[in-house]
Amino acid sequence: MQREILDTDQKTLTVNLDDRIYGTFAEIGAGQEVARHFFKVGAAVGTIAKTMSAYDKYYSDAIYGTEESGRYVCESRLYKMLDHQYDLIEERLAHKRPNTTFFVFADTVAAINYSRTISGNGWLGIRFQTHPDGPANDLVIHVKMLDNDYQLQQSAIGVLGVNLIYACFYFNDNPDLLVESLLDGLKERVIIDMIRLTGPDFTEVDNRLLSLLLVKHGLTEVAIFGPDGKSMHASEFLYKKSVMVVRGNYRPPTLVSMDVFEASYEQFKNEEEVQADKSFLLAELTLDNLMVEGKIDTQDFLDRAEALCAIEQTVIISNCRNHQKLINYLSDFKIINLGLVIGVRELMEIINQKYYQNLDGRLLVAFGELFTRNIKIYAYPILQKEKGVILTGNNLPVPEGIKFLYQYLLDSEHIVEVENYNPELLHIYPNMVLELIKAGDVDAWSKMVPKALVDRIIDKNLFAHSPKVLH
Repeated sequence: MQREILDTDQKTLTVNLDDRIYGTFAEIGAGQEVARHFFKVGAAVGTIAKTMSAYDKYYSDAIYGTEESGRYVCESRLYKMLDHQYDLIEERLAHKRPNTTFFVFADTVAAINYSRTISGNGWLGIRFQTHPDGPANDLVIHVKMLDNDYQLQQSAIGVLGVNLIYACFYFNDNPDLLVESLLDGLKERVIIDMIRLTGPDFTEVDNRLLSLLLVKHGLTEVAIFGPDGKSMHASEFLYKKSVMVVRGNYRPPTLVSMDVFEASYEQFKNEEEVQADKSFLLAELTLDNLMVEGKIDTQDFLDRAEALCAIEQTVIISNCRNHQKLINYLSDFKIINLGLVIGVRELMEIINQKYYQNLDGRLLVAFGELFTRNIKIYAYPILQKEKGVILTGNNLPVPEGIKFLYQYLLDSEHIVEVENYNPELLHIYPNMVLELIKAGDVDAWSKMVPKALVDRIIDKNLFAHSPKVLH
């Protein structure tokens, strides 16, 4: 059954007429656009305890403290706003309104400027109770605005804030609806590329799944979570860093996966132009790779996420079938050097695809989009079992009409081979390991996956692990 989508005024009035909900609005950067909606529709006296906007940075620092980074539009600023305002509302009103579920909505936003040097982004969050006298929970998002006008971006923040507040109180038991509803009335106007729901009432919510839902429902093409499963945003840890991305299906991660991570990243960090202490490794899962028989199996995704976290990887979930979309996304964070690790088979597919789709003379343009100055592709070899041959970046068969260009990419080191890989592991294929896990053949598959993953697969029955039954 398709859900009824309420417009912004309907959502706002519903909240205003709900006697349970009462709280504070604190907004920085794009005016008080969210609070304005609640005043506009009427009955705001039942919802709003206080609104404020510490627009001047010195006032803001006096209230919330300074930021070590010097930035005001950042995650830590948002949490300081939530902390300060929620402490105040509890201190001043908890004993006077015992039957109320309190909330604090906060945002810190940089809208597009006159010279267009700032494209517009922000952090929005709400700290809220689900029942009177209950614990506080947080829902935090990061947004990128797409409108090319200051007032339109302001209005988008207003609508998004209303969606966020409404979702917290009316969709908090349905992650799919909660995520999908954030885009109500905002299609193609914003990108929401980070979401985090935490608190005592949501200990069963897996934020890795929320990240997947952002990508699945088209709110973003890229979402990130760390080894602890916590949602992350690239601006908070990748800004002006060198980054290596390893794309794979990780179903499951094997000893080959670990060799790819270790050999390629060590090589990347040793590049002359890369500062090792300012570099980061990311494992990428694409929606394509998550498809099983034409659809995304949520449990299968969570198994892969759990496995990657067990081997301490930071994970990108993306809808970037081609690498160019991922490159475009990361470019916003001024990545200094970008390394893309690609299996030789996938590299061959990319080369052939660009060649055969651009026989009309756009060949150089097509390759130029991928192979730019600060991007290097690291080709990891594969074993061709039928021939008993290791296929590498240097002996890769490419179409005759592109050999000259491919050789140039090798000579200019836009494409390099992964060095110091372990050839004795190349016989391990994920599909083979997966079948052994499903069959419960622990003695066989446990020798092909990282040690840190063996107990996790057994204890949590990852990848449909089924222990052998002894007769």
